[in-house]
This record gives sequence, structure tokens and C-alpha cells, in this order.
Amino acid sequence: MATLIIIIFILGYVCIALEHPLKIDKAASALVTGMLCWTIYVFSLDGGHDIIHTIEHGLNGSGGLYHHMFDIANILFFLLGAMTIVELVDAHEGFAVITDRIKTKNASKLLWIICVLTFFFSAALDNLTTTIVMISLLRKLIEDVKTRWIFVGMVVISANAGGAWSPIGDVTTTMLWIKGQLPNVPQIITDLFIPSLVSMIVPLTILSLTIKGEISRPIKQENLDHYINPTTSAERTFVFFLGIAGLIFVPIFKTHTHLPPFMGMMLSLGILWTVTEIMHKGKSKSQKHPLSVIGVLQKIDTASVLFFLGILLAVGALQEFGHLRTAAEKLDTFFNGNIFSINIIIGLLSSIVDNVPLVAAAQGMYDISTTGDFAANGRFWQFLAFCAGTGGSSLIIGSAAGVAAMGLEKIDFVWYLKKISWLAVVGYLSGALVFYLMFV
Repeated sequence: MATLIIIIFILGYVCIALEHPLKIDKAASALVTGMLCWTIYVFSLDGGHDIIHTIEHGLNGSGGLYHHMFDIANILFFLLGAMTIVELVDAHEGFAVITDRIKTKNASKLLWIICVLTFFFSAALDNLTTTIVMISLLRKLIEDVKTRWIFVGMVVISANAGGAWSPIGDVTTTMLWIKGQLPNVPQIITDLFIPSLVSMIVPLTILSLTIKGEISRPIKQENLDHYINPTTSAERTFVFFLGIAGLIFVPIFKTHTHLPPFMGMMLSLGILWTVTEIMHKGKSKSQKHPLSVIGVLQKIDTASVLFFLGILLAVGALQEFGHLRTAAEKLDTFFNGNIFSINIIIGLLSSIVDNVPLVAAAQGMYDISTTGDFAANGRFWQFLAFCAGTGGSSLIIGSAAGVAAMGLEKIDFVWYLKKISWLAVVGYLSGALVFYLMFV
């Protein structure tokens, strides 16, 4: 059974990677993979001799399915809330507040502007929300799909880099912050900012030397697929800033209440929903509907949410089998406890499987010591935050930002592998080298 689940996961992974040649949506492959992995896990618990006990333990036992579903639901509801807020701002043409101020059509200059904005937005919001926001912006700025994909690829790299040095920018850094490995927030920012910046600057510099010419902007038009409704300047500005404030509010809400992030996101959505309903109450139904949450929900990419569900369930099953912890222990033995080598490999592995269980496994492997690399705010934990945060950019399915980009822009896995992955790896290794030189 332990071998079978690995085979199922690899086959599912291949189907996701070959989505376009197979003409099977990645969400379908992910759902089949996730459900099969948990089915195998349940029947492996006691050899299937006591099926009722087996199922109950698999569902409710320590680390069982319900435990994982709580964590997964946090991500899915967070994603749904963020996507709805962004779509609502977009329906009001709120992003024109930024796009109207970006006058340059020079591809290289625009790339730098987008990446720098993404880097700092990601630290203030989080890499997933920032990626969703920036893709919405890019759709207003770049007409050609393949050109936009290049920019989106750099947005993924920049968002992951920006999230790594902030305790609220990436879920893995948040985990290390909340669980006591990195309790000193100013020190997280001070020690990780430069390596994270380098991991973005290096690929950005390389790409900006090769991308030439001017960008063609899309012409605004009204169609059934994405109807653009006329809004006043005041409405656009108000909804834009209220939406951004709602997104920024989420980490503040979490910090002060210690409630799951999705609750802050849903509170922000509820407030924005209420305000926009009041704002448009005097309009006719045909005018009001496209500007309401009910209207924009029709444009949410539900398939991407289902993809998240399937792939996170599959990774959770691997974690329950102990495969991830076994891999972490073997790394520790193979590299003879070298914290830099271990973390670099963990970062690269996080591009294949989710970085959350990898970081959770590392947290379970090593205790927080009183002194040394494994002490609170120690070098191991700092480097783990950097590597787990930025290493996932190596593959498009290696981070929440990448998966969101893949779903929203329908980016092909193989295209990303050819065009973006090598840039992400170069940036990742450059940032790792800078961290090593800073603290060795």
C-alpha cells in the first residue's frame, strides 16, 4: 500500500503536468489522485480486517482526514474570498486606479514595475492574494497571452520571494512564526529581506535583458464573457481602496484574534458585499447584477478551487503514510546534518509537493534548542523559511501563487518548465548563496 500510494501520486502528477496534451483538466486529475490516495490510506490502516474501525480512525484519528480537511478548508475559503474580492474590484474597474497611472508601454520597464510592486505587496498581503491581484492588473495592461504569461511567471517568482521575508507573506513563514521557531519579527525581516530580494532581482535582470519592444494593451469592450460596466470615478476609487484595505486587514485580523485567515477574508468580503449592495441599491437590476457579489461569483474559477482540494488531499495522504517525514530524515542522514544543503533540497522538493507538509515535517524532526542553529530565530529556521518560500517557484504547481496563476491564466505546465523554471532556480540558488555568505 505504501508503494501503491506513491505510484498513484506520481501518475496523477504526470497527468497534471501533461494536462494539455492529454486534454484532461488538471482539476479532474487532482481530484482522482486525492480521493484514491485517501482510499488507499484508509484500507492500509489495519489491513482492512475491521473496516468500520479503519474508516473511523482514518477520518477522526490523529492527523486523519477531518484534520487535514480543516487545514485545506482554510486555504479553499481563503482563496474563494480573495478571488471574489478581486473580481468585485475588477467589475467596478477599480484596477484602473493603478493601470491608468502606469503609462509606460516599454516591456522591460513594465516588467520591473510589476515585479517590484508584487514583491512588496506580497509581504504586506500574502503571495496568493498578491498573485491574484497582479494577474487582474496584467489583464488590463497586456493583450498578447504568451507575453502576459512571461509577466505572470515573474509575478509568481516575485510573490514567493516577497512572501518569504514576511511573517504574514507566506504560509510557511507564518507557520514558523506562530509555532515559535521564528518569534522575532524584526529579525525575520532583517535577515531574510536581502536574500529574498536577490532571488527576485537575478531572474528579473536576466529576463529584462531579453524582453524587448512595446506592450500592446487590450481594448476595453463589452461582451458576454466579461461584461464591463460603466462606473463613476468615485465608485472605482472607493471600491478599489476598500478592497485593498480588506485584503490588508486579513493578516491584522489573524494577528490579533488568532482565528484562521479565511475568517478575516470572509469578514472583509462580507463588508465589501454590504457596502456595494448599498452603493448600487438605486440602480436597476440589469445595472446592479454585474456589480454585485452574486454577479461576480459566476466568473470565479471553480475548477482551480477543486484542483487545490485534490492536490492538497493527495499530499495529506502522503504525509499520513509518513513518506514526507521519511524523506526529511533521509536528507538529514545523507547530508550529515548540514543545514544549508538540507534546506536547499527541501526548497526544491517544495516545488514538487506542497511546502506546508514539508515544513511541518521539519518542525517535527527538530526541536527548538536553547542555542545554535536550531534555537529560536536560529539559522536553520531562517533558511528553511527562505527555501520553502522561494523554492516552490521552480515549478508552477510548487506554490499557492503558481497554482493560482496556472488556474487563472491556464498556463501550461510544460511551457512554464521551459520558459520560467530555470530563471526561478537561478534566482533561488542566488538568494541561497547570499544567505550563506551573510551568516557563515
